Amino acid sequence: MDHALITTTFTIDGYKVAKNLGVVKGIVVRSRSVIGTIGAGLQTIFGGNITLFTELCERTRSDAFELMVQHGQAIGANALLGVRYDATEVMSGVTEVLCYGTAVVVEKVN
Repeated sequence: MDHALITTTFTIDGYKVAKNLGVVKGIVVRSRSVIGTIGAGLQTIFGGNITLFTELCERTRSDAFELMVQHGQAIGANALLGVRYDATEVMSGVTEVLCYGTAVVVEKVN
């Protein structure tokens, strides 16, 4: 799937929605490792960006995004509209990240 056709908007300039295939999603549940938690704790002493958590969050969001794209491709979509993220703490130190959107088939408008 062309990532230029994956968007947070509900339209794509130059394209029309030919078919709506429904909601697709990617879900990842991650926990912090003990070593990562200790390392991040040390980073908080000095302040600033907690790079260990930033990397964990970015990797988790990226994995959820890719699962959503795979779901869309599996049902025949060539574009995803209205893409959003949501996160929920399932339990202490365990977070679910959900990436979802609407799978569609778009056609180029002449």
